Amino acid sequence: MPSLSILVLHGPNLNLLGQREPGIYGSLTLADINGLLEAEGRKLQAKVTILQSNHEGVLLDAIHGSLGQHQGIIINAGAYTHTSVALRDGITAVNLPTVEVHLSNIYRREDFRHCSYIAPVVIGQISGFGIQSYLLGLQALIHHLRKDEV
Repeated sequence: MPSLSILVLHGPNLNLLGQREPGIYGSLTLADINGLLEAEGRKLQAKVTILQSNHEGVLLDAIHGSLGQHQGIIINAGAYTHTSVALRDGITAVNLPTVEVHLSNIYRREDFRHCSYIAPVVIGQISGFGIQSYLLGLQALIHHLRKDEV
């Protein structure tokens, strides 16, 4: 089975995981999450490349740079989920299968978090399962990418 390359993007404030509102986001650090994603990627024969940024333009540049480098994207855009037309348009422009993930259930939180600009342009969204949201997103994306290979 050919190896896949998946880009994982973490948006603003996710660098503070483990200390930021652990009642909502859990006690795992971003390094913990990244380690689990890399291990799951190896298990599924996929290379996982990870980037976190608090800057919208850096995330957008990474999306643009994914063309020819990666076959799919996992994105937790953090607060940009609810505000960024630029990230939405970038995902549309590169036309790579993308999965949106969130540690918390954004639909059980403040009303402004119920709107995702990204959800309409991705193949799926997983939220509310903590780190499992990321792992399920990675598994689902890899399954989606390989469904035509079988």
